[in-house]
Amino acid sequence: MPRCPWATTEPNITYHDEEWGVPVHDDRLLFEFLILEGAQAGLSWTTILKKRDNYRKAFDGFRADKIARYGARDVRRLLGDAGIVRNRLKITAAIENAKMFLAVRKEFGTFDAYLWSFVGGKPIKNRWRRMADVPARTAESDAMSR
Repeated sequence: MPRCPWATTEPNITYHDEEWGVPVHDDRLLFEFLILEGAQAGLSWTTILKKRDNYRKAFDGFRADKIARYGARDVRRLLGDAGIVRNRLKITAAIENAKMFLAVRKEFGTFDAYLWSFVGGKPIKNRWRRMADVPARTAESDAMSR
């Protein structure tokens, strides 16, 4: 598969070639992406990929059970960590997302089962020719966000 136009430099090239578009069924990795995507809001994905290892360390290996119990001391620690995006709203959102992630797992068995239920357990294979053709949202993304 040819590289997408956005994958021209590292770490985007490695991410594109090894992870992007690859179906994921591991709850820990899905949670990692949830946290990283939240941190990315308003920033470039390249910025987040460069900070990814720092996020793993700062957020206890993306262990949702541990992050869900973070308190004010943890928020202060994260706000002082230059290796991550130091935005209070994004940090508190990560903690709240950990709580919601655990609630979804409790209800559906796995976060994986919940996410894949929106697409019948099968990847959607789009054939966009230009980045401008990719929609900002779909019926599936709208359903997930509810």
